[in-house]
Amino acid sequence: MSIQLGDQVPDFTAQTTEGTVNLYDYIGDGWCVLFSHPKDYTPVCTTELGMVSKLAAEFAKRNVKVLGLSVDPLKDHVGWAADIKETQGVALNFPLIADSDREIANAYGMIHPNADNTLTVRSVFVIDAQKKLRLSITYPASTGRNFDEILRVIDSLQLTDGFKVATPVNWANGDDVIIVPAVTDEEAKGMFPAGWDAQKPYLRVTKQPNL
Repeated sequence: MSIQLGDQVPDFTAQTTEGTVNLYDYIGDGWCVLFSHPKDYTPVCTTELGMVSKLAAEFAKRNVKVLGLSVDPLKDHVGWAADIKETQGVALNFPLIADSDREIANAYGMIHPNADNTLTVRSVFVIDAQKKLRLSITYPASTGRNFDEILRVIDSLQLTDGFKVATPVNWANGDDVIIVPAVTDEEAKGMFPAGWDAQKPYLRVTKQPNL
């Protein structure tokens, strides 16, 4: 099964390191990052889970909850969590799903047979408050994810949901943005009273409007 951007994601109830979690209830009126790991007790995954735990405050201020997944059983997750605390200097502070029957992995297309028939790839799904998929990224097993980039995209998505702007290449929170072409110059006068730099009729650069 392949989930496309804009699709409502499948709901599920799963056993995790923090008890039983229902996805839709867990998200509530916020956002969620769901990300999968090929296997417990693997080096790259250990660093990823440690980093996401360190970024808890960054996710929280964006109203984003985090949910990890591995196809290994819950007892392995518990032991692995101890290793994460020891090696990464931070305790796991979000639920880690035990998807041993691979039901969730298959529903979300996390298993890529040409990579591995049984283990999940490094999938990332950003889900909004309407339970719709807003971003999906797939990394190879050998490459750790860049969670600064995932936070950057969430900043862009939440900004562009609220204002008729798009974010340019390498944009970071606080940088200038682009007024979307669907907004006329006359409409833009009311939306962006500080004005804009019209580099081309279709390329109008303005200050980030929510600062």
